[in-house]
Amino acid sequence: MSIEESNSNSSETQNLELTTDETQNLELTTDNNLQPANSYGAIVTQKALPVVLIAVAIIFVGVVTNNWILGILGTLVALLLSLLILVPWWQQFINRWLSVQQKMLLVAFLGVIGAIIGIIKFSGLGDRLLIWGRKINWEASGTLAEWFGALGQIAIAILAVSVAWQQYVISKDLTEKQNQLTEEQNRLTIQQNVITQQQTIDSYFQGISDLVLDEEGLLEDWPQERMLAEGRTAAILSSIDGEGKAKVLRFLSRSRLLTPLKRDSRLGRAIFDGHGGYAEDRLYGVRVIDLGGMLARANLSGTDLRWTDLSEANLVHANFSDCDLFKADLSRAILYEANLSGADLSEICLFYGSVDKASPRSRKKPPDYETGEHTGAVVEKADFSNVQRMSDATRCYCCTWGGEKTRATIPGGCEGIDNKLGR
Repeated sequence: MSIEESNSNSSETQNLELTTDETQNLELTTDNNLQPANSYGAIVTQKALPVVLIAVAIIFVGVVTNNWILGILGTLVALLLSLLILVPWWQQFINRWLSVQQKMLLVAFLGVIGAIIGIIKFSGLGDRLLIWGRKINWEASGTLAEWFGALGQIAIAILAVSVAWQQYVISKDLTEKQNQLTEEQNRLTIQQNVITQQQTIDSYFQGISDLVLDEEGLLEDWPQERMLAEGRTAAILSSIDGEGKAKVLRFLSRSRLLTPLKRDSRLGRAIFDGHGGYAEDRLYGVRVIDLGGMLARANLSGTDLRWTDLSEANLVHANFSDCDLFKADLSRAILYEANLSGADLSEICLFYGSVDKASPRSRKKPPDYETGEHTGAVVEKADFSNVQRMSDATRCYCCTWGGEKTRATIPGGCEGIDNKLGR
């Protein structure tokens, strides 16, 4: 059985090889047959070109000599040979640019047109249309044509209005999208500005810390370092918004860089208070950073200024409206024409000592922090309207030393409190 199977397998293999050889021979034969056809067409086209030119010349000779035989002969030869050249190109063009379905549709469309022409011609419909057209009074129909013309103009006007409305709707949509895009760009710009400002503030914090602290982390602020620190502070406070200013003030206040510190009389270094911090000296102490007039006319509206030390700062025309000034120190600050409307004044410090003896700062007399004389803030013409949690002592001081304009803005009024400012 194995010998028979092997013989059958070998015979099948030979048959397959023969079949393959035959297929290859057929393909070669087919290619050889196709190539001559293509070359034949090219040869015919090349030979036809001079014949066409001769035929055209014969046509011109026939026209010049008025010989109709030459003219017809040249015309027929030129037409047939030109068609012989153009037909393959036209077939190639149609096969390239039209699909099978498009060819079918084109032929069907031509068939419908031919059928309609045949129906009109051979069914007598064309003659009837001619008879009906001769009966029409075209002079009377001129008025009808004018009516149709007017209706056409109205339709054109309606179409123009429709197009204009569509353009308006499209322009409105584009305007809305542009506004949305502008809003998004503004939002991204604001976010970028916030990020940039925060990076600037962080860099300032690190720079100030490196400037006034030694390697052991102790405060070491020589005069030149204090001047540099004040210069940096003035620069950053003038380049950031109100929220950024509040962050800087909170940092400086909690770091006690705005507080007058007690100094060594020989070296000028800050002295420890024995409780883990630096001793405070309101009368003779030296601040690491003196705000001076950095916050004059500053807009700090709606910011968080809790526990900040703004004592002796020039806050003329500053805007503290709706600020949180819980336990803020504004003693000896100049609040002339400052806006504190709606601010939270809980436990705010506007003066030292008792309210009966407290008085605003003086240019000529030193402050007395025991009695309160000349330790108070200048509150003339300041706006205290709608302030929150204002203590009785603060209200009494503002009524006493604020003047008429300030007294008119204090909640609860100033009835029974003397106006010691006199104006």
